[in-house]
Amino acid sequence: MEISITAFIILSILYFLATHLALYKIFEKLGIEGWKALVPFYSTHLAVKAINKSIWWTIIYYVPFLGFVVWMGILVELMKLFGKVKFSEHFLGVVFAGIYLPYLAFQDDFKFIGYEEAAKYKKSTGREWADAIVFAVIAATLIRGLYLEAFTIPTSSMEQKLLVGDFLFVNKMAYGARVPNTPISFPFTHHSFPEWVPFVGGKKSYVEWVKFPYAKLPAMGDVKRNDCVVFNFPAGDTVVLEHQNQVYEQMIRDYGKDFVYSNFTVAGRPADKQENYIKRCVGLPGDKLQIVDSKLMINDQEAYFDENAQFTYKVVTDGTGFNEKTLQKKKITTEPIQQLANPNEFELTLTNAAAEQVKQFSYVKSVEKVIEPLGYVYQFQKTPVFPNDTAYNWTRDNMGPFTIPKKGQTVKLDLNTLPLYRRIIHNYEGHDLKVEGGKIYIDNQVADSYTFEMDYYWMMGDNRHNSLDSRFWGFVPEDHIVGKAVFVWLSYDAQLGRIRWERLFSLVH
Repeated sequence: MEISITAFIILSILYFLATHLALYKIFEKLGIEGWKALVPFYSTHLAVKAINKSIWWTIIYYVPFLGFVVWMGILVELMKLFGKVKFSEHFLGVVFAGIYLPYLAFQDDFKFIGYEEAAKYKKSTGREWADAIVFAVIAATLIRGLYLEAFTIPTSSMEQKLLVGDFLFVNKMAYGARVPNTPISFPFTHHSFPEWVPFVGGKKSYVEWVKFPYAKLPAMGDVKRNDCVVFNFPAGDTVVLEHQNQVYEQMIRDYGKDFVYSNFTVAGRPADKQENYIKRCVGLPGDKLQIVDSKLMINDQEAYFDENAQFTYKVVTDGTGFNEKTLQKKKITTEPIQQLANPNEFELTLTNAAAEQVKQFSYVKSVEKVIEPLGYVYQFQKTPVFPNDTAYNWTRDNMGPFTIPKKGQTVKLDLNTLPLYRRIIHNYEGHDLKVEGGKIYIDNQVADSYTFEMDYYWMMGDNRHNSLDSRFWGFVPEDHIVGKAVFVWLSYDAQLGRIRWERLFSLVH
């Protein structure tokens, strides 16, 4: 569900009217004509003047993000002029301004005490610290939740576009900031407390007493093909806590449900508390997608291929090995080099350009991309490739064709197509799903078709042979989209022990 622009405007107007109705009464009690509180810009100037602050407060008020901070300061200072100095009063005035301010303003005992009397109030050191901490937490939580959030790149799945050790900012307004599903959580944690925290380390840092359905604020735009998108891991609605880097359903396929539940702790997570992933959105709702010998096809056309995208290559030499650090310094590869059983054979992760470069080495005999054909047998995992069903012989390099689900689209549903949409119907769109006697039942009704309730996307890493992405767990629902990667503000190469100065403040295209 998306909160429409009309609804957002209505809510904004209601908040504006409620707070400015309160300011109307507050202005009158300060000796200012009440109607002036209803005049945009002018009312801000008068409020700043009333609390004896400089014109800079008025100017900064209209700067995005910073303006909210100034607004909180104005409210607190106005409340002091009326003898409201308790921490609880300031908290209510800032967090619930649209309700608490009108409640105060229309009370007869809410009276202006004078500037001299208000100036007598001095905060204790403890109160100063409490105010500062709460103020910082509220401001940071709002900015982090609705505007910008910092992320780090922990794996090489997007190399060489985004590198391990990149610190980047993600714009949550790009596709519409989501209303949290679980709004009650400990500040600055995602789903768990850090392991080092005494008593609660590693434990859940949120509660589900209050849960909101999916909703988001108006978006700056839609997800575009080839955007680098941050999203919550779709297959992370159930996790094995001792092995959170593995897909729960894959562990069930590999080891059996009884073994997993007997030896590990299994927990569920709401969408907004699932792990954050970043991949390239290569397929949009309604697109036809196919992968042929590692070549991505969208709507029967060869898809955009970033020049920094990488694949695994088998390299045969005359017996001469490779110096891994030298190749990394020359930016030929960023991944560890694997020596195969034959001492003359190696696996290197390379871009197309780097593969051509390696071919020129005097001791290299051949360079060949490693491609898994249809029907490839995975030795240590059972049906790890989407749709994770033995009826399909797809691999990471060969799959499809299929159409990415689009909201309102209706598809034929039978035992052959069900594996493609099983997770969508049950996990993402919340319907009871079962198969009995060769028939499919949705919410206890026999079904031979299904109409999608959300849009879905197909995400892939640029490091195509070292990326856990949609090829392994399928479609990404719209309610899992977090935001768009904007720019790298810091990058640290742990292997070489240096800051990558050339990447600082580089845009993510």
